[in-house]
This record gives sequence, structure tokens and C-alpha cells, in this order.
Amino acid sequence: MTNPIADPGHGHSPAAWTAVVIMLVGVAAGTVAFCFEQPALVVASVSLIPIGAIVGWVLAKAGYGVKGPKYAPKAH
Repeated sequence: MTNPIADPGHGHSPAAWTAVVIMLVGVAAGTVAFCFEQPALVVASVSLIPIGAIVGWVLAKAGYGVKGPKYAPKAH
């Protein structure tokens, strides 16, 4: 008999996707700026990482997280 593991649902919400996209843009832009030796752009890009985390947290509190009332799960 198999016991299926329940999916906790983390990471499949607009809040999570928005946070991750913002942080990925920050990392990618920071990497490019580092390669072109632009320290001011590196610092500006790296500052997007905590901003992305804050935006994700705010969206989750606004109801767009996995357990939020504005979240509509999609069928797999």
C-alpha cells in the first residue's frame, strides 16, 4: 500500500512567483553589472533581492499566498 505525500502547496502562488521573479532579475542584473565592472549597478541590483522578499511577503499578507482568499489553485 502506498502513502501519497500531500503537496504542501508552497511556491505555487502569485506571491511566490512575483517574489522569485524580482529576485532572479536582481541576481541576473547584478551578475551582468559585475562582469562589466559597474559597482553602483551591482549594489542597485543586489538591493532587489530583499525587495523581492518583501513584495512576496506583502502579497501573501494581501491574500495572494497559497492559503490566501485571493489564491485560486490550478489543476495539474
